[in-house]
Amino acid sequence: MSHNHSHEGQGHDHGGGNYNRAFAISIALNTGFVIIEAVYGILANSLALLADAGHNLSDVLGLLLAWGATILARRRPTARRTYGLRRSSILAALLNAILLLVASGAIAWEAIQRFSEPSSVSGGTIIGVAAVGIAINTGSALMFMADRHNDLNIRGAFLHLIADAAVSLGAVLAGIAIVATGWLWFDPVVSLIIVVVIVLGTWQLFQESLNLITDAVPASIEPLAVRTYLAGLPGVAGVHDLHIWAMSTTETALTAHLVMPTAYPGDAFLVQVNRELHELFGIEHTTLQVETGDPSYPCPLAQENVVL
Repeated sequence: MSHNHSHEGQGHDHGGGNYNRAFAISIALNTGFVIIEAVYGILANSLALLADAGHNLSDVLGLLLAWGATILARRRPTARRTYGLRRSSILAALLNAILLLVASGAIAWEAIQRFSEPSSVSGGTIIGVAAVGIAINTGSALMFMADRHNDLNIRGAFLHLIADAAVSLGAVLAGIAIVATGWLWFDPVVSLIIVVVIVLGTWQLFQESLNLITDAVPASIEPLAVRTYLAGLPGVAGVHDLHIWAMSTTETALTAHLVMPTAYPGDAFLVQVNRELHELFGIEHTTLQVETGDPSYPCPLAQENVVL
């Protein structure tokens, strides 16, 4: 048996880029806005503002989680943690999603209660404060825009901030409606719309991060296509024990056994396969085991039901 692995294509920053400045600015701006929004929400007796303040607070915590994860993901491997702490970015994305879903439930419950007990609301205050929120959240989201398709952790931060901007826009519209009509039920209605926006924007993040943390094949990769590619390589008579999983929100790993009766194909072959797996499927860390298929020494992992 021969064993080979390669780090072809791993010259990029494992943390999804250096976002220290973006995180610091976004956290500072949003923390200040949460305080302002909560104070004016209480003064204006607006559930929409208080709900948005609670959502923004959860996003501040989410940004802190995401920032910490990007730092941990760049930590070097150790003898005990052979992949380093790259998976922390997946854990941060999952915790972010859970945090937002829990906050959504609390907002929805309070909004439903407000329908039966409507309170006087200052529409003008809602409009002014929420308008500031649109500017802050839009500006913050733009700082995370570049890598939103390449890093689930960064996408989580981006989606939360862009959702906040949309939510603040909804609060502005609620304030305008209250000023124009005097209908107090607009406030809890907008709060429920906020909940829908949060849940819709968070559910996919929750599903993807849960899949990655349980070692599912990343959604961007079709495992059958990878198997077909490997089986079609020159000299390969069979492929088994194929595993594809996420090492972090930016890196994917693969291990597989290749049955090659003509014996070891040479390092050039393995380097080429590693490079093509990276170029075709975005797989950065590949480990391949070459076997000749000798019936006297069958591989114990050759049966497909061994691959879970």
